[in-house]
Amino acid sequence: MRFGMFIPQGWRFDLVGIEPADQWAAMRSLAQAADAGPWESLWVYDHFHTTPVASEEATHEAWTLMSAFAASTSRIRLGQMCTCMSYRNPAYLAKVAATVDLISGGRAEMGIGGGWYEHEWRAYGYGFPSAGDRLRRLDEGVQIMRQAWTTGSATLDGKHYQVDGAIVRPLPLQPGGIPLWIAGGGEKVTLKIAAKYASYTNFGGTPEEFSRKSEILRAHTVDVGTDFDAIVRSTDYNTVVGATEAEVEDRLAAIEARLRPHLGDLTEGAMQNYRGDAALCVGTPEQIVERLRDMSARGLEYAIHYFPEAAYDRSGIELFEREVIPALR
Repeated sequence: MRFGMFIPQGWRFDLVGIEPADQWAAMRSLAQAADAGPWESLWVYDHFHTTPVASEEATHEAWTLMSAFAASTSRIRLGQMCTCMSYRNPAYLAKVAATVDLISGGRAEMGIGGGWYEHEWRAYGYGFPSAGDRLRRLDEGVQIMRQAWTTGSATLDGKHYQVDGAIVRPLPLQPGGIPLWIAGGGEKVTLKIAAKYASYTNFGGTPEEFSRKSEILRAHTVDVGTDFDAIVRSTDYNTVVGATEAEVEDRLAAIEARLRPHLGDLTEGAMQNYRGDAALCVGTPEQIVERLRDMSARGLEYAIHYFPEAAYDRSGIELFEREVIPALR
């Protein structure tokens, strides 16, 4: 199994209490520790407002961070899970990503999806198109990026995007362009787009849901004539690990205490990210290894972990590095 790690950027109230002037140093330090460690990739989210409620707390922009991480790390791959297609013109986005790939020495990944955070869309003046239109934009935008990265220019007269000889030079360093991660588990459209274009997919849910969506992805690859086995399936996990179950509970209590002043009555809902059937990576190392082995048997090849404590306490990350990754790699 391959492993990635999210770097906190404020979106999930995971930099609160750290002065904005000090937040880049905290993010850079975590990125450099991941670069020196066993992680294959680091990741950020593409959001502008905090969740589950918008606030005045800082949320750092994803592609600015990509460029900064490219310049301040040397080995680790760099991704976003996931970039919202409609937040940037796709030809412009292809140019930005190609530049990041150059700065990083060929380490960029393109996580891309249709977008969902309505409050954020409307606040930034993007409206909020129907799900169908958001996914059609995703399809057209991916076509533009693939064309730009392989030929150096893009032309498309689409319903949502029109580009005419948009030059994207220099090309990304990676042969064939930047790997595409199509994020989302929509069964009729998103997984079909993934079947057509993706090197990687990213969808979650319970183990049973993962298996079902995998078979739907397989059926789409048959329909569009691509190779199911060539598409790496990944999932994101909210991860809290402790040496004992009591330590796990203590860590969860600390996370809840940090969130409550900002979320109030929404705190309990936010903490459900760390409980229930989908919280496969909350537990002791032994429990997490057992659950991820089951996911591996279901076809999961890449796990990307969000540690809510990362900016405050790295001991959980270090425990994961010592006891989980070696058992599954």
